[in-house]
Amino acid sequence: MKENAVITIISITIIVLNMMMIIVLDIKNAIMMATMAEVTTVTMAEIMVATMAEVTAVTMAEIMVATMAEVTAVTMAEVTVVVKDVAAVGAGCFNLINN
Repeated sequence: MKENAVITIISITIIVLNMMMIIVLDIKNAIMMATMAEVTTVTMAEIMVATMAEVTAVTMAEIMVATMAEVTAVTMAEVTVVVKDVAAVGAGCFNLINN
């Protein structure tokens, strides 16, 4: 009778320890999944912020270069027109003086 009681107690103890081990493993897996999800989210957010900053910087640099090229072209065209006008006025004055 005592042997059966000891065997029963040992069996129950083994079952309880196995259940506790399963619970601990489930908790560990849940923590790992939550940690991985958080790390992935933070990493993706940091990558997106860095990428957007880089894209913005490159885009702004390209816009500035294109704008400066356009401003230079327009300014040079206007300067050329003014120089031609001044040359025409000077030639007209020269003709008036010589005639």
